[in-house]
Amino acid sequence: MSGRGRLALCAFAATLMAAGALLPLVDPAGWIVQAALLLALQSGAGALVRRWSSARALTVAVQALVALVALTVVFARDRAVAGFVPGPDVIVEFGALLNKGAADVGQYAIPAPATTGIRLMLVGGVLLVGLAVDALAVTFRSAAPAGLPLLALYSVAAGLSGGGASWLWFLLAATGYLVLLLAEGRDRLSQWGRVFGGGAPSRGDSGRAGAAPAPRRGPPAPARTGRRIGVLALGIALAVPAVLPSLGGGLLEGAGGGTGGGGGMINAVNPLVSLQDSLNQPANREVLRYNTNAESTSDQYLRLTSLDSFDGSSWQLSKRPLEDVPDPFPQPLGLTGNVSATEITTSVSASGDYQQTWLPMPFPAVRVEVDGRWRYEPIGRTVVGDGDQTTRGVRYTARSLVLNPTREQLANAPEPPAEFAGEFTKVPDSLPADVRSTALAVTRGAANDYERAVLLQDWFAVKGGFRYDTEVSSGSGPSAISQFLRNKEGFCIHFSFSMAAMARTLGIPARVAVGFTPGAPQPDGTMSVGLRDAHAWPELYFEGVGWTRFEPTPTRGSVPEYSRPEAPADRPSAPARPEESAAPLPSTQPSVQDSCPPQARRLGECGETQAPGAAASGDSGPPWGTILLVAAGVLAVVLVPLLPLLWRVRVRSRRLGAAGHGAQEVTARTLAAWAEVIDTAWDYGIAPDESLTPRRTAERIVRLGTLEGAPAEAVHRLAGAVEQALYAARPEPLAGAAGEVARVRQGLAAGAGRGGRLRALLAPRSTVRVVWAASERRAALTARWADRRHRLADRWSAALRRPSRQRG
Repeated sequence: MSGRGRLALCAFAATLMAAGALLPLVDPAGWIVQAALLLALQSGAGALVRRWSSARALTVAVQALVALVALTVVFARDRAVAGFVPGPDVIVEFGALLNKGAADVGQYAIPAPATTGIRLMLVGGVLLVGLAVDALAVTFRSAAPAGLPLLALYSVAAGLSGGGASWLWFLLAATGYLVLLLAEGRDRLSQWGRVFGGGAPSRGDSGRAGAAPAPRRGPPAPARTGRRIGVLALGIALAVPAVLPSLGGGLLEGAGGGTGGGGGMINAVNPLVSLQDSLNQPANREVLRYNTNAESTSDQYLRLTSLDSFDGSSWQLSKRPLEDVPDPFPQPLGLTGNVSATEITTSVSASGDYQQTWLPMPFPAVRVEVDGRWRYEPIGRTVVGDGDQTTRGVRYTARSLVLNPTREQLANAPEPPAEFAGEFTKVPDSLPADVRSTALAVTRGAANDYERAVLLQDWFAVKGGFRYDTEVSSGSGPSAISQFLRNKEGFCIHFSFSMAAMARTLGIPARVAVGFTPGAPQPDGTMSVGLRDAHAWPELYFEGVGWTRFEPTPTRGSVPEYSRPEAPADRPSAPARPEESAAPLPSTQPSVQDSCPPQARRLGECGETQAPGAAASGDSGPPWGTILLVAAGVLAVVLVPLLPLLWRVRVRSRRLGAAGHGAQEVTARTLAAWAEVIDTAWDYGIAPDESLTPRRTAERIVRLGTLEGAPAEAVHRLAGAVEQALYAARPEPLAGAAGEVARVRQGLAAGAGRGGRLRALLAPRSTVRVVWAASERRAALTARWADRRHRLADRWSAALRRPSRQRG
């Protein structure tokens, strides 16, 4: 096998080894076989082109074209012309599949199902990386930069898996890259002949003249050195991260710290100590998985506990007595039988790496079945581990209520008991005055506490101009809320803290709940909850309903149905019953804002682009601009390799299509036919020699092109016609000059092999005349411009020169 053949094989293997890091992302993994076959087809096409052409751009273009056709056959055969030629319909289909694949990636957690869209993304990505690696390492003979696309492929896999990609996949990808480097080094060294180096002669041989050197065993010195360097670098890359301090990666990881085994445990004392760090973790590790019989999971938050003690600078847990876990739980505080309630069952399985004091459950829970030592806190309706009991690896079942209060029930809620209201509306004197003044301004015109709560939520989530950003400092001290209200950027802690505090200043009982948003659906019907689903939200109390969730954080979670007003908030204080509308009310649903930071978009925390339940728009596919741009790109990929062929066809048609019967026309037509014969012979490897006469040129073409019979006679007839046209006083036209040229071309093609015919057709050597002509034109333009510049300078010099004045 040639050096380039080995490089191509190593490039193929390295790409496939790096693509192995994508295997854990999708189940089943049969797509990798499909990717390997198409990648082999693409690499083989490059190897074939390199055998008969040294044009690098042509090689890459042919490989890209083969990859496009292969993807068309596999994913869009029904939309292709003749079943394999990509056209506009194929581009539209690719756009639709990619959009569907992106939606599937956002919907499913790892491992995602191998939908058609996801398979197109995976296979197409592997082919794209393979094309880049093959082009750099083989076509352009530079293997070192080929590590960048390989690294990109591994990085994408590691990023999508939340940083949890096994080090074995990195080792596999790195091994493929090292093999590629070694193959390139061996190929380069072989071009220098015998490899330098070798051991010193032995003492017994050093004194003997003419003694033959002892045969050297093992690989040559440069190869041994290169291998040692590669292995050492790989070892350092694997060993150094193992001894460096690991980054904190725990949801709600707090003062309790954690053990270092198994990628870090997730402990907590204060559930808000590291919520921001959890949201910013690159690894979205799964902490919980659950299934439920609820009709919808959009509102099924998993609540850990509630913070109800507010000192003006932070919300904290109140110290309350614990009791044994009751069965069932007591009736939820404040809830009456007038509120519609549906009981659901949720089965939860906690990760072995998730070590938390509180048991995550939907709110309000009414019963829990769990093994271990657990205690119950009745005010917050939370279940807390006793002693060293945690959620690590725990499986449990919780029964809870889905409450559906009406807007009228919330708006007409009576005043809560005075003692209860006094505890949960308490605010310290140190709270800045602008917190209450802002709350009053936002809720101006509201007729009741429910309307005030909705106006506060809507102001934070939609109308207030706030921006979700997990990089913002949490802040501290009594001025933290004021600073947030001024800067208008933060994450769930800022929004929940501020809305709860402002609600208390308005006399509405409020507290802050901490837990998780519902998570991501899985192919098996379960829901997966990860680190980045950590969340905090305010709970406001309404007599007759109890503690009620609100969602002020934009682009996070879901706004409860009961908190979406159906009429303007500044309506009269005694409104009539609002009419129900089938259209969604976008003003009350957090939407994706243009100010959503890139970091939040990367974490998938910018939410949906429309309110849940909104009617789907009539989207018929990707925009026309995108379709036209992609179509133009595909057209360019297809046409660029064919440009030499098209140019030769055009030149041949122009040369052989001349007409006229005058002496000048006959001469021009004969010389054009002869020029076509010379260029045709050049395309088949017979370079022109302008020093020879037409007769000698004909003999040379016949000899080198191994022409016999009619093609040889045609060359000689054309040479005779050229001599007549050049030297005869009245040259006679050659009948059938185009036919003579065609016979010569057929004879040259018959004497050439298949590779030679393909080279003459697709990459004719005579197209270099285009470059020569462009160079001559450029030189002529440069000379013309220089001449014009000199004349202009002379003219200005003459105009500025003043005649001398002499006295007479």
